[in-house]
Amino acid sequence: MRRLSLSSREVSSSRKKRRNFPVHCVAMCGDCVEKEYPNRGNICLENGSFLLNFIGCAVCSKRDFMLITNKSLKEEDGEEIVTYDPDLCRNCHHVIARHEYTFSIMDEFQEYTMLCLLCGKAEDTISILPDDPRQMTLLF
Repeated sequence: MRRLSLSSREVSSSRKKRRNFPVHCVAMCGDCVEKEYPNRGNICLENGSFLLNFIGCAVCSKRDFMLITNKSLKEEDGEEIVTYDPDLCRNCHHVIARHEYTFSIMDEFQEYTMLCLLCGKAEDTISILPDDPRQMTLLF
C-alpha cells in the first residue's frame, strides 16, 4: 500500500470516499481541510483563504496557495453578497471550498457574515455612529 505524506500526517492512498459538500451546485471537499467550517468569531474575510486550516489537496496531495475563481458580486435588498471559489487547488484545480461573504446596513449598524468550508463561519456587527450605542453606559 502506497502512503503519501501531507504536512507531517500520513494519509493512505486507499482513502475512504471523499466527503463532498454541495453548495450552490459546487461540490466542496472536506478531506482537504483540518476542520470543516471553523468558528472564526468576528473575523469576516471578503477575500483570501484561511491556509492554517488547509492540510493539502486530497486529489494531488500538494499544499500550495489557492486560486480565486468565479468571483461574483450581487446586491439584494441593500445587502452586498460576494461569492467565489477561492479555494481551488493551484496544481490540479480541485474545488476545495466556496466562499460567501455578505455585507449589509441595518439601522445604525454594518453587518458582516462569512461562510466557507475552509475559512469558516463568522459574524460581525459594527456601529456606523461615532459612539457605539451598545457600549454606552447609563447615567443616573
